[in-house]
Amino acid sequence: MDIINQTNRTMLFEEINPEKLDLITIVGDVKGIDSLSDDKVKEINEHLLVRSFDEFLDKFSPSVYSFFNAVNQKVMYTLKKPENIPDEAISEIKIDHSNDFLRMLFTLIDTKRSQGITNVDFKFENLLDMISPKKVMDDIRQVRKEIHYMYGQYEKLDDGDPKKLDVGDKLNVMFEEASRNYNNVMAMLPLAIEDIKTRLLLGRAQEETASEAIQVGKLTIGESGELKIIEAPKSDNNELMLLDESSSTDLTQVFADDYDSLSESPSPYVQDLVVRTFCPLPAVQSEVDTAVEVQNYNTYLEFYKTAKDDFVKTVKPLVEKILGVKMYFDQYAIKNKGMQPSMLITNAKLDMLVKSSNIPRLETYLNTVNAKNDFTDTIWFGIVPSVELENTGNVKVSRERFRGNDKVVKQDGNSMESLSMLLNVIKDYKIQVFFSFESGEDSTFSSMATAGIDKYVDKCAMLTRKEYSEFAIPSAPNFTIIPKEKSGVIIDSRMLQTEHGVELSKEKEDILKLWIEGVYVGASYVAAGIVAAYQCPEYLRAAFKNVNRDYPGVRFDIEAGDNSLRVVTTMTKEISGFTNTIKDAINRKNFGFIFSSENAQLQDSDIKRITVYKARSMAMSEDGYDSIYKTLVSTYIERLLRFQTGDFKHENIVKFFSNNPSSQKSKWLGSRGSVNSIIQEGDDMSYIIDEKSNMCHIDLVFNGNVKNLEVMITKGTSAMRA
Repeated sequence: MDIINQTNRTMLFEEINPEKLDLITIVGDVKGIDSLSDDKVKEINEHLLVRSFDEFLDKFSPSVYSFFNAVNQKVMYTLKKPENIPDEAISEIKIDHSNDFLRMLFTLIDTKRSQGITNVDFKFENLLDMISPKKVMDDIRQVRKEIHYMYGQYEKLDDGDPKKLDVGDKLNVMFEEASRNYNNVMAMLPLAIEDIKTRLLLGRAQEETASEAIQVGKLTIGESGELKIIEAPKSDNNELMLLDESSSTDLTQVFADDYDSLSESPSPYVQDLVVRTFCPLPAVQSEVDTAVEVQNYNTYLEFYKTAKDDFVKTVKPLVEKILGVKMYFDQYAIKNKGMQPSMLITNAKLDMLVKSSNIPRLETYLNTVNAKNDFTDTIWFGIVPSVELENTGNVKVSRERFRGNDKVVKQDGNSMESLSMLLNVIKDYKIQVFFSFESGEDSTFSSMATAGIDKYVDKCAMLTRKEYSEFAIPSAPNFTIIPKEKSGVIIDSRMLQTEHGVELSKEKEDILKLWIEGVYVGASYVAAGIVAAYQCPEYLRAAFKNVNRDYPGVRFDIEAGDNSLRVVTTMTKEISGFTNTIKDAINRKNFGFIFSSENAQLQDSDIKRITVYKARSMAMSEDGYDSIYKTLVSTYIERLLRFQTGDFKHENIVKFFSNNPSSQKSKWLGSRGSVNSIIQEGDDMSYIIDEKSNMCHIDLVFNGNVKNLEVMITKGTSAMRA
């Protein structure tokens, strides 16, 4: 570990934010150069390297851009900043922890993980309404409560008191967050919807949807002792009582002034809305034009539903990438951090990266970080999500009798051609690439449970028996965050004006609902995440007693013994399991990095997480496909051998493999018995030097299976180590 201090840096071949710099741009022209400067590598790391999910959000600030189209009266959303539209007409919506859609997905993942129940039993609808106006308003009420509390603390303290200044700083941050949406009409719509509902349906019980006309009164005892409610006397200035006595009128003024100073085009209606939202003052206006308010409510609701629908459809591919990065880092779930996984994001589309004009740039970068005896920035793994998976056997319909799925223009996936071009480049740099297929109903656990793995095997057939086969790792199935059939979100119901007042309609056609159409995470993110995590000895120590702190987890075989039940993903079970027929087929083919959602127990405790069932590359072996650890051990030994022998000097290779107790081979043999020992029981290592061809042939034996490694020898003049 003191020579090769990390074996888990991963390169994500994906575009996250087209407005940010990418690898091709930063590397630049490489004509006539073999390697980048240290300064250039440092610059690449500053822009593209992340060590945590929060750092990823911070560096790449994934965003959606919106603008209004006056022709069709709609909000338009796009992932790329629109050109030819003035900047002031474009709103940038950051997709981060404060975005309600992303926050809802995080809550859903955490809840599902804590309950550990399958998709069929999980109540998705209880969490999906987090993006409805009602839940958005609930969040604002919490913020409001905190602002009022902090303001109360602030007012109590004397001017100049250091504590008052600290509280002032906190209030400034709260106001900053509250004021972010003053100019965002779309963010104000849920407030307007809930505000009208609150004022028109005032006095109704929580679960009622109708309201009668209200006249605020007071309870009295009449002359004969009878109880009656009489109309409350109006005050001279025609204002009603405060709902929240503790709310200070000063705070009302602060919000009004704050809105006026920050709003680009102030509107008295929106100013009142902001003030009412954060300082609930007038309970009811003396005169409310009910017909206008009902019409406003229904217009706002329709507009919000349509806009939210368009937003979700636009943002979903980006959100699936964001969730993928989060799931990669989530797999390293331990308190005692050791070799923490890191991710270098190319921020460029794969087909752009593998263009013949750009390949030299990628090669020069990889030559710089992967072909030197400095292993700080070495890339060990790669992730390619969303590889196209064509469907076969779809019957062409000449006449549509019933409404079916709209023919959607598919998001740009990665082609098999682009993937094989990439593999052809990275094989020389010994990077093992996890790739997964397009997300959707055809690549889920449910689909694999019924259809098996044949379509994946057929699709990947072109990657076998190639020089790069051992570096290609197909990962399946993809993870379902929200199933398509359970992805409906009820926004709210239309409002009706009746002779008694107003009420929310109970008719089915008046309930506004949008469909998210399912959210999925590519299996390649989780596969790379779990393999990167178990490279760390500290991570392995959380699951095993016999771990050697001096070695990474390159020789750890997750398929051996009960390893897969000890090292589990953070993803919760999705289905009740695969049938024996499907499992037999998977075992017979021994194909791919396959995840399993099975009932299992370890030491009398149930495993409620998804586990790894197979961990194989596209390299063929006697029993199907080869284990990924064999390639990883081979790469690790080759890199260490190059370092310790001064670039494969003849006499130093002999010393490396000698029986001398101080040789590297002797040290490895002496430390067998750990779960991450480089040479395990049943393993062996031997070499033959071919003087004629100047090659050293190394045989690595894993449980009786031999893997060959060849290195070119450098002839030395003395027996001294370089």
